[in-house]
Amino acid sequence: MPPEIADGRLRKGALRRRALLDATLRLVGRSGVAAVTQRAVAAEAELPPSAVLYYFASVDELLVTALREVNDRYVADLAEITTVGQLAELIAAYSAQDRRLTIAEYDLYLLAARRPDLREELDRWDRAVDEMARRLCPERAELLAAAVNGLYLRAATTGIDRATTVRVLGG
Repeated sequence: MPPEIADGRLRKGALRRRALLDATLRLVGRSGVAAVTQRAVAAEAELPPSAVLYYFASVDELLVTALREVNDRYVADLAEITTVGQLAELIAAYSAQDRRLTIAEYDLYLLAARRPDLREELDRWDRAVDEMARRLCPERAELLAAAVNGLYLRAATTGIDRATTVRVLGG
């Protein structure tokens, strides 16, 4: 959690920026990346359209920032995992959240897969999954990493519960 901002103007700016990022994720989750326009994001955030380009140089920068923030959270979560049970809880928690948010996060990863300039974010995700898999199961790390990616995809598409996740992970 970022530190509290004392200056009222800076705090208002940070809240507006956050509102735009959250609105972007809601839009992507409902209708895909193509639905993200300056007007649509502003309307979703209940802010004037000019706010989008005030806080972000372009709609593309807004999408890239959303991807990086999502990836920051995922990578940090994976770094904390020390048991298969914790991993199952984490995946089940993503499945239990608003499915549109999970879909939005995956849609941003797919955007990165199509854009060489965003490849580093995919590589960062893969490194985090691979490192976590080596910590938990060095002898079958590649299999665990593949299972984790599949389970996250299932969480985004149809959902998955903790018990099923534990069974798949063999924990």
